[in-house]
Amino acid sequence: MSQTNEITTAPWTKNKATAVLVLADGTVIEGTGIGAVGQVVAEVCFNTALTGYQEILTDPSYAGQIVTFTFPHIGNIGTNDEDVEDLNPVSRSGAVGTILKADITNPSNYRSSAHFADWLEKRGIIAMSGVDTRALTALIREKGALNAVIAHNPEGVFDIPALTQMAKSWSGLVGLDLAEDVTSGQSSSWTETPWVWDEGYGATAGEPTMHIVAVDYGVKRNILRLLAGLGAKVTVVPAQTDAATILSMNPDGVFLSNGPGDPAATAEYAVPVIQDLLKADLPIFGICLGHQILALALGGKTVKMHQGHHGANHPVQDRLTGKVEIVSMNHGFAVDTQTLPEGVEETHVSLFDGSNCGLSLAGKPVFSVQYHPEASPGSQDSHALFRRFADLVTSHQRKPELAAN
Repeated sequence: MSQTNEITTAPWTKNKATAVLVLADGTVIEGTGIGAVGQVVAEVCFNTALTGYQEILTDPSYAGQIVTFTFPHIGNIGTNDEDVEDLNPVSRSGAVGTILKADITNPSNYRSSAHFADWLEKRGIIAMSGVDTRALTALIREKGALNAVIAHNPEGVFDIPALTQMAKSWSGLVGLDLAEDVTSGQSSSWTETPWVWDEGYGATAGEPTMHIVAVDYGVKRNILRLLAGLGAKVTVVPAQTDAATILSMNPDGVFLSNGPGDPAATAEYAVPVIQDLLKADLPIFGICLGHQILALALGGKTVKMHQGHHGANHPVQDRLTGKVEIVSMNHGFAVDTQTLPEGVEETHVSLFDGSNCGLSLAGKPVFSVQYHPEASPGSQDSHALFRRFADLVTSHQRKPELAAN
C-alpha cells in the first residue's frame, strides 16, 4: 500500500468510523462524523488560519469546497450569530464540509451561543474529526487540490466503491460558475458598520458621503461593513445585474466582490457589465473573484492554481511602495500576470510563490487585489485599501465636469 493510502484516523479515535473522506485517487480517510449527516462531493483544500473558523466556513468563496483546518483545535470557542460572513443566512452558502484533527470540546467563550457541532448540523455542513490533518495537508501540497467525497453516517456504513466513483466522476471547479448559486436574489441596502468591542456592530448614521454599488458574486459581510463604516450608502446587487441598471442607481463607485468558482465561467456574463462600467469612468474596486473578473475584462487571463491560497498569514508585497503586509487569502484561481495588457499594472505579488495579488488601470480610478483586505478572520494590515477606494470616489466626485452637472 502506498504512503498516500495510509492516511488513517488519529490514535484517539476509538469507535468505529462514522465518517470518511474518499479521494478521487482511491484514498480512504476515516474519522468521527460531526454535523450534518449525508455525503457531498467537492474539492478538498487546507486553511492555515489559527482563528476565525466560523467566518471561514461561512465565506461564500468556499462554495464547492471541503476545508481542512491545519490548526488542531477547532470549535472550542463555540459559535454565535454575529460571526457569519455569508449575506443570505437562508441559502447558507460557504463550505460544504470540514475536516478536523481534534474532537470538538465544549465551548469556552463569553460570546458563544451554540456548540460548534450543533451549528454545523444546522447549516448542513458535513464534518469529521480524528484525522491526521498534517498528513492530509502534505498530500494536498504534493498533488494539489483534490476532488473528494466527505460522508457522515452514524451507523458507519459506507459504499466505498460508489463514493470513489462519485469523486472520480466529478468535473471539479474548473468551468463552474458558482457565483450564481451564492449571490443575492435581489437588490438591497446595507447599513451595518464594523464590530467594536464590547458594543457589537453599529449602523450608519447621518447623510452618506458617497453611494457605492456592490456587485455580489458571493460578498462577505465584513466588506460591506467597512464600506458602510466609511460613510457610504451601500447598495448590494445580484451578480447578473446589467450595467444599465447599476448606472441608473447613480453610484459614485462600484465594488466587485469576492466569490467562488471559476472566474472564467462567471466572466461570461460579468465581463460585459464591467467593460460598460469602465467606459462610464467610475471608480472601481475589486476583491478576490472581483479582482480576477476585472483582469479578464481588461484583457488578461486566469489559471487554476496547484493548491490555492487559503489562510490568514500570507505575505504580500506592494510593488509600488515595497511594503509587505500579512493578509488573508482564499482563492484557487489566479490572474496570469504575463497576460495583462499594456496599461494594466501589477501592484501586488505573493511572497510565497510570486503569483499576482493586485492590479491597477493606468490613468483610471480602478484597482483590485486578490487577497481579502477586510480580513474576518485575519490581519487588518490592509484595511487602508477601503480608505483608498473612498478617496478615489471623493476625488472623482470633485471632477469639474461632474460638478457642472
